[in-house]
Amino acid sequence: MIDRAAAQPASLADGTRPLPGGWYALALVGAAQVVSMLDRNILAILAPAIKADLGIGDAEMGLLYGTVFALFYALFSLPLGRLADGWIRTRLLSVSIFFWSLSTAAAAFAGGFLLLALSRLGVGIGEASAQPAGTSLLYDYFPKRRRGLVMAVFASAIALGLGGSLMLGGFAADWWNARHAASGAPLGLAGWQFAFLVAAMPGFAIAALMWRLREPERGAIDGIVSPPDPAPFRASINILTAVTPGANWITLARARAGAGAWTLNLGILAAILTGAWALIGWAEAFSPRPPLKIGGAAVSPHLLQWSVVGFGVFVVANLLQTLRRTDRPAFAVIGASPSVLMCVGVGACQSVISYGVMGFTPSFLMASYGLSPSAVGLQFGILAVVLGVAGPLIAGPLSDRVSRGSPRGRVWVTLFALGVSPLLAPWVYAASDAASFYLRFSLYSLVLTMWLPPLYAVLYDLVLPRMRGMTVSFYFVVQTIFGLGIGPYAVGMVSDARGGDLAGAIVAVNLVAPVSVALLIALLLRVGRDQEAMVARARAAGEPI
Repeated sequence: MIDRAAAQPASLADGTRPLPGGWYALALVGAAQVVSMLDRNILAILAPAIKADLGIGDAEMGLLYGTVFALFYALFSLPLGRLADGWIRTRLLSVSIFFWSLSTAAAAFAGGFLLLALSRLGVGIGEASAQPAGTSLLYDYFPKRRRGLVMAVFASAIALGLGGSLMLGGFAADWWNARHAASGAPLGLAGWQFAFLVAAMPGFAIAALMWRLREPERGAIDGIVSPPDPAPFRASINILTAVTPGANWITLARARAGAGAWTLNLGILAAILTGAWALIGWAEAFSPRPPLKIGGAAVSPHLLQWSVVGFGVFVVANLLQTLRRTDRPAFAVIGASPSVLMCVGVGACQSVISYGVMGFTPSFLMASYGLSPSAVGLQFGILAVVLGVAGPLIAGPLSDRVSRGSPRGRVWVTLFALGVSPLLAPWVYAASDAASFYLRFSLYSLVLTMWLPPLYAVLYDLVLPRMRGMTVSFYFVVQTIFGLGIGPYAVGMVSDARGGDLAGAIVAVNLVAPVSVALLIALLLRVGRDQEAMVARARAAGEPI
């Protein structure tokens, strides 16, 4: 690698302006994130109609919404993140957006559980590259001092997609049903099927525009230019094989790994199986649930839940072991950096809270205040969009201003958000009426959503440019497994155990917050040293910088 900082134009070297086309790239990648969240979450508002038409229950819907998506998203995020580090990111994003949009559209023709599951599988695989490739691309358009704003747009796009899915899904389905109630729907499509088609359409246009977007030189804006990757697809396939449980042993055998590597891998697997067995037993005693009927077999939902989480944890362990063996600089910068691991830990803990809160608050509103699904979809959807955009857009530029080149300022903003918001939760969910709830929730959500941009900006500045795709994948795999995989499950389990007390269950999930606060305090003490030592750590591990 060559240090080209001195060769950059003054506007780039002093970190004040993005590359030409940067704002357009930010808008396009942001639009892709909106569509990603829209296609991911639209299932939530369409669930009642799908259950009625296809004769499936809440358990199957839970599998579609969380388990199936999380499993394949986690597995494919890592190889696609590696591909984002070596191939043309605009091409990768274009192909991925087209694929997940096609998978979303396929759900419109589902006549049973199987095609819906295949659709969700496809959405999970396609969206696995959105965050790694999108973040890596934008970090090569924008200088370090503007990256809080970049991450604010990312976070705002997530809110737009999540809130928009409630509004668009409900409106499209109702409009189609009302328009064709008497005459019969074209192609025999129900309202929920038409909603999937509507949700899929914007992705095809964005995919075409993304294909034509200019690919910036990787790392040039940071003065750390990466040489071309000679075989990015082979490296991506190798990562997929190396992290997939079962196939990872083939990789170890081919690499002629020593006894120590085998002992470590099998020891980790044994620990995961032991932990999962203990958690299944605890969950069965704490909140007994009837078995699910899957393919004629009766399966405990707790067994299914902790099997998926265990699968994800083993995937992450395989990734770190593979990096240590095949890419020691990446392991030294990602897997052996205390600050990177603390950032990932904070994101995982907070995602448990966020997914748990957002997954059950609509049900809480309907059950506690007698609101209709359409009213909740409109009111809560709009509120989620407005607050989910406002919080990050405040926090991102604020963290840019207070950081002044130091990551500690960004950590302070994150600590404020995650330290204050859990204290507001009991007050919010004790509101006596819907109007009071919305007023209190506005303050709570505004503070809560401020954590995303500064933490992301800290995390992605702790690694080299060629490692950003893998870092994003690593982060989102952990976040998805723990956040989406545990958050809603934990709230639902506590609610069932307490006789349907959703308010108490939602408040209880905030008990994870002290772990986040402790990690952030430790991060304050460590992050400056780890950022300064990043290049030296990589060079010592063999990186040609």
